[in-house]
Amino acid sequence: MMDELVHRERPSPNFNERTLPVSMVVIHYTEMESAEAALERLCDPEAGVSAHYLISEAGEVTRLVPEDKRAWHAGASYWRGHKDVNSASIGIELDHPGHALGYRDFSEAQFAALVPLVARIVKDHDIPRANVVGHSDVAPARKIDPGELFPWDRLAEYGLCLPRPEKLELGDPFDNDGAFYLALERFGYDVTDGRKAVEAFQRRWRPERIDGEIDGQIRAILFQLLLDRDRGHAR
Repeated sequence: MMDELVHRERPSPNFNERTLPVSMVVIHYTEMESAEAALERLCDPEAGVSAHYLISEAGEVTRLVPEDKRAWHAGASYWRGHKDVNSASIGIELDHPGHALGYRDFSEAQFAALVPLVARIVKDHDIPRANVVGHSDVAPARKIDPGELFPWDRLAEYGLCLPRPEKLELGDPFDNDGAFYLALERFGYDVTDGRKAVEAFQRRWRPERIDGEIDGQIRAILFQLLLDRDRGHAR
């Protein structure tokens, strides 16, 4: 399939057949020295990992796995009842040093290439905004990418992911931490490791402070997200 948003093809052998329809986009960073090094790994049969797309810091989009195939990007993961996130998702790797090699802002060229790609994927597969997520959202105990500097707010301005709730309704619906965890699971997160799940939620929805502590602000944010979803505003 020709796609004007894709600059080159680098077929990876690391894929298999989907068992679920596509209903998610998962965004990652590579945490490697260069895009070329990341491509080598994503195409290495020994590594056993892949993604559908890699976007270099210069904004070059490489397709590695066709969208109708199951790429191996999410690993052991969970989102909204799906334990096989790889079968249900399209994975996009962003060429980036990550937290291990000098965490920094994502490049403008990369973001400018990501927006139309996500827009086309979301349209083609009718993916709700709530299912455009980060790797840390689907694997909170293991992963922290794309991390607190990823511009979710800017992606939300294009209608491609949920925005951070601005207007928070008064009142606190959660009697205790257990009630908060239940609500967090209802929203979509794996709460097996509660503290890590809270950190992942903070990384996505309140990136200015990530401490794994349940406080009034994140309780209010989660409550608003669930209210909005129940009112049908999360598509």
